[in-house]
Amino acid sequence: MSRTVAVVTLGCARNEVDSEELAGRLAADGWILVDDVEKAEVALINTCGFIESAKKDSVDALLEANSLKGHGVTRAVVAVGCMAERYGQELAEALPEADAILGFDDYKDISARLQSIVSGNSHTPHVPRDRRSLLPIAPVDRAAVRDEQYASKVGAGGTLFRKRLGNAPWAPLKIASGCDRRCSFCAIPYFRGSFVSRRPVEILEEATWLASNGVSELFLVSENTTSYGKDLGDLRLMETILPDIAAISGVERVRLSYLQPAEMRPSLLQAMVATDKVAPYFDLSFQHTSPSVLRAMRRFGDSEKFLHLISQIRALDPQAGIRSNFIVGFPGETQEDFDGLAEFITHAQLDAVGIFGYSDEDNTEALSLGEKLEAEVISQRVETLSTLADEMVSERAQKRVGQSVRVLIEDAELQEGRAAHQGPEVDGTTTFVGTDYKVGEYVDGVVIESIGADLVARAQ
Repeated sequence: MSRTVAVVTLGCARNEVDSEELAGRLAADGWILVDDVEKAEVALINTCGFIESAKKDSVDALLEANSLKGHGVTRAVVAVGCMAERYGQELAEALPEADAILGFDDYKDISARLQSIVSGNSHTPHVPRDRRSLLPIAPVDRAAVRDEQYASKVGAGGTLFRKRLGNAPWAPLKIASGCDRRCSFCAIPYFRGSFVSRRPVEILEEATWLASNGVSELFLVSENTTSYGKDLGDLRLMETILPDIAAISGVERVRLSYLQPAEMRPSLLQAMVATDKVAPYFDLSFQHTSPSVLRAMRRFGDSEKFLHLISQIRALDPQAGIRSNFIVGFPGETQEDFDGLAEFITHAQLDAVGIFGYSDEDNTEALSLGEKLEAEVISQRVETLSTLADEMVSERAQKRVGQSVRVLIEDAELQEGRAAHQGPEVDGTTTFVGTDYKVGEYVDGVVIESIGADLVARAQ
């Protein structure tokens, strides 16, 4: 019996991939995917559990979907994703409005799980555990687990379990999962597990499938892209496969994300700038610039090292796009630390900046640190630094006036898209005036104006 399901995705691009894999499994087993939750028997909410604001958005989405029950066709609301995996039974007890809380281990049997839930059967939520303990400590010993993970993503006849949930001309492509780093503020390794690379043949197969389904820009995502290949015995494997990905018919742009500054290497910088079709776009998560704060975060670097890395990138390509995120108000952050961070942002000329206030997170080392800052101080520093960051990003955009750009059109009505230095959804956009291009077209233009981080271009 065919049933309808709507998949709602919150959080990052990695969650988008998970949602499309879940959709692929459900479609393969006869479920009908619908866009509108009100028209679905099951609302499958792929939650985000990274920070407090993201968790709130996830809870709100679950409650909103639950409000539809009894007023239409909606019969069940099911939570999956990071927050569901991270809290499991605790979330089920706190949120009885959700009919089930499913963990990552339920994904391969998602159709059977949903069918059982709709039939009125109860599902016992999992008790969260440290998923790092499920894999060998040594990365090279993870081959068996890696191959099992990929095998679970393939159906009969070798068909990938993935179904596109939109028609955008770009799509995320997951190259690895998990993380081996131990940043003291981050719980991702706890609920996502240790780092596991996908084999190149698997990545190329999925990239080819995406290109055959209307995708011309591939957004390579993972928790730490600079670590790709270390568990396959080749830390420079990314440099090797980039040309192969770019050579796939239909692929016009390849973009890397989530680059760890401490792991950036000259060969990867060179490959990103020199490989045809690879966008000179560097998503570098600096997080802070104070040596003492970074050490407390279990990270490395300082303002001088980061500025040197930026100068290396711009020496290779002066128009390269560089974005980063920063945490303000970390335990022990002094006024001097904060002022140093502000000075860095003033000089770095970043194209996009995300500013986040520190908040305690379960299962993190920082939760037990002393010298916690008052909420009012954190809020004030976030506001101050956000204002400065906006000014510096606007200044950087203004310097692009007169430069040539190649823009992927994503909105035909607005004639809006993204240049090579602009990442999807989180960065600025480029708009053409008085043109009539279609979604998916690549348009060469010259920047004639900047508005904040956004650009206006004239077609060449």
